[in-house]
Amino acid sequence: MKKLLLHLDTDPVPSTFDQAVVYDAGVDNVIAFGGATRDNVTSHVHGMIFTRGGKNLKNSAIFIGGSNVPATELVGKAVKKAFFGPVRVSVMLDPNGSNTTAAAIARKVMTNYDIKGKNVVIIGAGPVGQRTALYLLQEGAAQVILTSRSIARTKVITDHLKEAYDVDVIPAETRSDEAITKLLANAHVAIASGPAGVCVVPQSAWKNSETLEIIADVNAVPPLGVEAIEVMDNGTEKEGVRCYGAIAIGNFKMKVHRGAIASLFDSNDQFLDETTIYDIARKIDSQ
Repeated sequence: MKKLLLHLDTDPVPSTFDQAVVYDAGVDNVIAFGGATRDNVTSHVHGMIFTRGGKNLKNSAIFIGGSNVPATELVGKAVKKAFFGPVRVSVMLDPNGSNTTAAAIARKVMTNYDIKGKNVVIIGAGPVGQRTALYLLQEGAAQVILTSRSIARTKVITDHLKEAYDVDVIPAETRSDEAITKLLANAHVAIASGPAGVCVVPQSAWKNSETLEIIADVNAVPPLGVEAIEVMDNGTEKEGVRCYGAIAIGNFKMKVHRGAIASLFDSNDQFLDETTIYDIARKIDSQ
């Protein structure tokens, strides 16, 4: 029986990237719908769960994506609500690639490196930064500081992380190079997860830190997020700091993405989200 995947995307046009990864993960056919909302997905879900039954349900799965993370999470809740007891299929939630990207960042940072007891600064409080903070705290980081250009916005985000995951993330504001330099003065790990094409960490800020051991950047669009870091850096040592660039991180992200898609077809009752996808990344990293 062929492996079928329903791709629900909250954007008007379903992501070509996500569909390409799905096929590379061994799926036979993708049924893609754009403009997915919590109010219009039930019939699509029923089309997947009522056409196959029993052990054959595991040959169908659902992927939920889109650039609007809150909207994608609402679609995920609507999909779960459409299931009937054991009549369900496995689901993967990866809005804007945030879950798989953050998992890849965390695993790259911890390549031959013990994060326990370390201080982490994440510049960029979007979904990737938030999930990376969650993963590194779970792995034993002493503290994680999450930053944006507005302390009020960052505090709203860190309050949400406390409520949702019971983790203590420290909010901070980074409106200047001087603020970045001050934050990195006592950091062991720095991660740039800001917008594409924006340098958020000048070389002087990380070069002059006496404590910094690891720095990672997920921005592959020039100018890169960290000055003097190259996209292909994969543990390259510069100024005594181990550096990871966007392509090195992205290569592992692709392994996590494909591995998570493939695992959907192991059973019909999985729900892969920001917590369970990291477990898959950890398993892939140990192989």
